[in-house]
Amino acid sequence: MAKREIPEVNAGSMADIAFLLLIFFLVTTTMDSDTGLARLLPPIQDAPVDDKTPPIKERNVFTVLVNSNDQLLVEGKPMRMERLTEATKEFIENPRNAENLPEKKATDVQFFGTVEVGKGVISLQNDRGTTYQTYLMVQNELQRAYTELRQDLAKKRFKKDYLDLDKDEQSAIREVYPQRISEAEPKNIGK
Repeated sequence: MAKREIPEVNAGSMADIAFLLLIFFLVTTTMDSDTGLARLLPPIQDAPVDDKTPPIKERNVFTVLVNSNDQLLVEGKPMRMERLTEATKEFIENPRNAENLPEKKATDVQFFGTVEVGKGVISLQNDRGTTYQTYLMVQNELQRAYTELRQDLAKKRFKKDYLDLDKDEQSAIREVYPQRISEAEPKNIGK
């Protein structure tokens, strides 16, 4: 009896089909890129830092601490997350020139003339045990304070939303309300 040969399978088009499937999955797959924080880091300094910088006055620092239980301690007092934006806005703006809030410096700003700009810095420090969700919530509340102040000023001065302004107008508003958030390395703050 003669041995029958097994027929070969034509695999010439298999590479084409695999390539088409690969392209299909690459095109239809979505990547979630909205996680994390959009922050612009300071540039690398080429020259050594001058150690003769004057110390920052305590009244110019808004201290926000988050412990491992995700509780806020703002300016040494417990605070609910819902209150953080308003407290931050009051610190940044210092509408009544209170002596316990940041000093102001007269600055020439395009479109505004001479404006009193606050010298305040927000100091944020988290415990190593702080959850990422709470960390993001605190960051969002601090950012919301700047966003609301800038939006209100845009409406008042230009009668437009901040995002509808041109680059020069937005830049001028950022000069009036500069975002200064200093974030310290997380450590064990305590419970």
